[in-house]
Amino acid sequence: MITVRAARVPFIVAASVAIGTVFGQYAQAQGQAPDHPSVTVRGQTYTPRSILARNMGSDEDQTTAFPPHKIIGNIYYVGTRTLTSFLIVTPQGNILINSTYERNVPVIQHSVEQLGFKFSDTKILLGNHAHGDHQEGDALVKQLTGAQVVVMSEDVPALQAIKPGGKEHPIDRTIHDGETVKLGDTVLTAHLTPGHTRGCTTWTMKAREGGRTYDVMFGCSLRAGNRVTPENAEEFRRAFDVVRALPCDVQLGDHGAQFGMQAKFARIAGGGANPYIDPAGCKVEMEISEAMVRAILAEQQKAGTP
Repeated sequence: MITVRAARVPFIVAASVAIGTVFGQYAQAQGQAPDHPSVTVRGQTYTPRSILARNMGSDEDQTTAFPPHKIIGNIYYVGTRTLTSFLIVTPQGNILINSTYERNVPVIQHSVEQLGFKFSDTKILLGNHAHGDHQEGDALVKQLTGAQVVVMSEDVPALQAIKPGGKEHPIDRTIHDGETVKLGDTVLTAHLTPGHTRGCTTWTMKAREGGRTYDVMFGCSLRAGNRVTPENAEEFRRAFDVVRALPCDVQLGDHGAQFGMQAKFARIAGGGANPYIDPAGCKVEMEISEAMVRAILAEQQKAGTP
């Protein structure tokens, strides 16, 4: 059940525009920005500030390794406490999703090596969206591994603006909605789910475990900024429709809190069924984000803000 503490309004159809970066949003949320509206989804109440704080955590959370571990099949976790990075292992080499901050690349490399893999075997580097906390480290990963950097076309301008230490952002292949990236028998499909950025990309793939095949979704953030323009509303409407229709048994994302990573990891030690296999929880983050966008639009309409 979803409760929105604001009148419901329809999404408005218009052309897409980008929203502000996560850094500006985070600074606003921690400063003078109002912390409303609030929405209640599946019995839990959220505000813009609580969602952002949940996702980002502290500076220490963003840069401290979370225990590297197997998620399902050939997918492993190699990120920090709150900024995710995933390793997909194949006999032909490995795929890395999300380099996070440049300063985290050595942290990711160490996690990969702790699992018994070679960081130099990274052949392809993907990302969820063009914000520094997810793709700032792309240039360093390419420098260390020679990996092919693959990006969604709509995020190219934003990525080109991310230049840690003056480094040009590497882009080796530009893809479009529905195209695939393949390494060995592993195939990832790129789904354009805009709103948070213009090229926000939700990746899907199949994973096998225990003789069964599961649908895995690496979700891109669907979090809105403090203001949602009519154009941005249309971007989010599209993204919500896409995510709602995707088959999913295992939901992952660009922040661990989006899929309950810490709680699921704690359950692994107890044995039993893989806690990451959670079809019922696959669309919760989408529900939270959709409710918040609708609530923000309702507030803006009431205040006469276009």
